Amino acid sequence: MVSRQKQPPRKGRLPTSEIHQTQTPSPDSDIELDLIELDDEKGPQRRCIVSRESGNPEVMLRFVVAPDGTVVPDLAAKLPGRGIWLSAKRDVLETARTRHLFSRAARQPVKVPEDIAQVLVSGIEARLVQGLGLARRAGQALCGFVKCREWIAAGKAGLVIQGSGGSPDELRRLISGNNKVPVRTLPAQMLATAFGREHAVYVVIAPGALAQRLMAEHERFLGLTDGLVPEPRNERLGREQAGI
Repeated sequence: MVSRQKQPPRKGRLPTSEIHQTQTPSPDSDIELDLIELDDEKGPQRRCIVSRESGNPEVMLRFVVAPDGTVVPDLAAKLPGRGIWLSAKRDVLETARTRHLFSRAARQPVKVPEDIAQVLVSGIEARLVQGLGLARRAGQALCGFVKCREWIAAGKAGLVIQGSGGSPDELRRLISGNNKVPVRTLPAQMLATAFGREHAVYVVIAPGALAQRLMAEHERFLGLTDGLVPEPRNERLGREQAGI
């Protein structure tokens, strides 16, 4: 009887015993799926063409060059083409525009709209309102002092947003000593628009991708408006402790 020798695995293939199936992590909801996108440019960070420093793309600005040579903002980082990245700061944007750094990065003459800064601010404002609206419809956001305080006390808050002009003392009462909750400030009208109200001061967002996305958009918004939206006057709840 001729014994059959065990055949080695074919080149380029793993033995069955060494094949492990993996699952792609899935977001908690369809809303989070809309906010979690794979970036088409390799690497976890992007380099600013002005400062030459690398940073998190979620808090930076991406631009592409249209077929007619116009520089187009790509706030969602989804447009095709080679991306040009900037830190989300007004002075950085102005430097790139006046020193023709967009043309240098694109390796071709380009046209930069004079109102590009306002286009960016308006776009980020719209993304913030849309994000707040998505959170509200998904049951991941509440508006109003009493409801927000209940969520914070129950440990259900991933982000607290105070409308501009809100009282620091009232904010302290809302937080009730829970200094680990990140706090951000946005124009009160933006909160009112997102929640369909005439007036809104406090909003709480549940922990998750939506809260993280809103904090990233908030950072871009502040950078382009030169911090004109005041931060809550509470040192323990400032941006440093919140990790941004």
